[in-house]
Amino acid sequence: MPGPDHEVYTHTHQPVVLASHGARTAEEAAAFLLNHLTPGMRVLDLGCGPGSITIGLARYVAPALVVGVDNSEPALAEARRRADEESVANIRFERADVYDLPFEDDSFDVVYAHQLLQHLADPVQALREANRVLVSGGYVAVRDADYGTMTYHPPQPGLDAWLADYHDLARSNGGEPDAGRRLMEWVRAAGFTDIHPTASTWLYATPEARAEWAELWAKRRLGDRPVSAETAEAFQNWAAAPDGWFAFINGEVLARSS
Repeated sequence: MPGPDHEVYTHTHQPVVLASHGARTAEEAAAFLLNHLTPGMRVLDLGCGPGSITIGLARYVAPALVVGVDNSEPALAEARRRADEESVANIRFERADVYDLPFEDDSFDVVYAHQLLQHLADPVQALREANRVLVSGGYVAVRDADYGTMTYHPPQPGLDAWLADYHDLARSNGGEPDAGRRLMEWVRAAGFTDIHPTASTWLYATPEARAEWAELWAKRRLGDRPVSAETAEAFQNWAAAPDGWFAFINGEVLARSS
C-alpha cells in the first residue's frame, strides 16, 4: 500500500505553491460543507497544506479540536506558524499517512479533503480510511479540480501543450488530474451513502487574477523540473490580454459515513 514517502505530489511544496495555497479560505473552499458544521464537531483535514482552510474550519466548530494532517513538514511548519499567529487554539497539525491514519475508529464527525485525492495513487483506499475514523453518520467532504475542464481565451498553443504535458506528468506520478468528475465514483466505492455532488468554478479574468495565476505557473516547479520557458511565456501572453479568461470546474461531494 502506498504511504506518505511513496506518493508523489506533482506541485511540490515550494514557497510559491505554499503561498498560493495559504490564500485559500474555508468560506470558498468548503462552502458546500459549512452549513453542516456546528460548534463541538470534531474535524479532520486531510492534506491540510499550510493550514489556512483548516484554521477557518476550526473557527466554525470551536471549542472542538480540529486536526490537520499532511506528509510535508514544510507545509506543517507553515500551518503551525499561521495558527499561532492567528491565536487559534483548538487546532493541531501532524504528519500522517492518509492510508493509515493514527486515530481510533469513530474519532471524528467530519473528514475534509481539498485538492488531495487527485494526487493519490489509491483515492478509494484513502476514503475507506476516512470512513473508518468517522463516527457513523459523520460527514466526508471532498473537493478536487478537474483539469480536463480548463478553458482559456485567447487561444494559446503553449497552454494547450502545457495542459497535455500536465496530464501526462500527473498520471505518471500516480495521480488523476481529472479527479473532479470522479469524486462521486470514489466516494461510493469507499462505502459512503447519502451522496450529494456539487460543483463550483475557479475563474481568473480580472487583471489582478490573471497576473497572479500566470505568475504562479510561470514560477513553480512540477516535480523535479521547472516549468518551461515556453509555458511561462504562454501564461504571460495570456495574462497580458485585456480579454483574458481562464476557468475550470471543481467537483465537490458531501456524503455520510456508513
